[in-house]
Amino acid sequence: MTEPVLDVHLTPEDAAIALRAEARAGLTARSKWVSPKWFYDAVGSELFEEITRLPEYYPTRAEREILVARAAEIASLTDAHSLVELGSGSSEKTRLLLDALRAHGTLREFVPLDVSPSALTEAARAIIAAYPGLRVHGVVGDFTEHLGLLPGAPPRVVAFLGGTIGNLIPEERDKFFASVREVLNAGEWLLLGTDLVKDPDVLVRAYDDAQGVTAEFNRNVLRVINRELDADFDPSDFEHVALWNAEEEWIEMRLRALRPVKAHVAALSLDVDFAEGEELRTEVSAKFRRETVDRELTAAGFALHRWWTDPAGRFALTLARALP
Repeated sequence: MTEPVLDVHLTPEDAAIALRAEARAGLTARSKWVSPKWFYDAVGSELFEEITRLPEYYPTRAEREILVARAAEIASLTDAHSLVELGSGSSEKTRLLLDALRAHGTLREFVPLDVSPSALTEAARAIIAAYPGLRVHGVVGDFTEHLGLLPGAPPRVVAFLGGTIGNLIPEERDKFFASVREVLNAGEWLLLGTDLVKDPDVLVRAYDDAQGVTAEFNRNVLRVINRELDADFDPSDFEHVALWNAEEEWIEMRLRALRPVKAHVAALSLDVDFAEGEELRTEVSAKFRRETVDRELTAAGFALHRWWTDPAGRFALTLARALP
């Protein structure tokens, strides 16, 4: 089996420096926060996979429904030679796109980007085994920093699926869309998955399941901080909270201190105090309306070309084209 080509733009040392900087900023802020990117160690990734199979968590199923229905149309519209995926490169959704592009006769290369070298290598090898003859060129990097270094033969379609765009606040989304547009030639494509605004009860249940898997996923971020920064948080000191922020139209995941908490983060020489009831924000997951997506993409130099939803109208895929 041919080994994947890997470009490494983010080393473990880089990731450690970023974690220390973000942890210090977030844990010393007036309203404490940590970045959701630190959820996804091996345990966190397994827990998230479990979340995607829960009855309450509809986004993964809804997005897959759209791709099953529209992958062939996406291939026909884009004529893409390269599929660039920001995030996991071995999922079923990836394969739906690869299958459609291969059947269309244009596929030459798959370019997955991920922060984890081990996860990326494993995913790339799985794709090589499943698609003999396909060139796989992986990029170890952060989609908020390294888009300008993406390889791939034009025309390309950049896929950013799963609603991950919702983890970025509006200013970060503007920067992200501008960065993608800067990478692409006029006429190339962005395929974007967005979860849609809907009944708040449905949204909250998706982030606070009856089995408590999401709660365990949320608390796991403290274990990551303990391991990576030699901290001594006790996850059982915190309860999982998911709430709908109607003004911002996003879900917030938080960890709420059940009692006064004192923790030491040795790698930062930092003591962190939580009052009883004080919260640590761990994730924002924005939900979208078509007009919001259209406005943000237009501002970045894209034209919304197609807008598809699942039959229940819960989730959307947008195919946008880079303008001259």
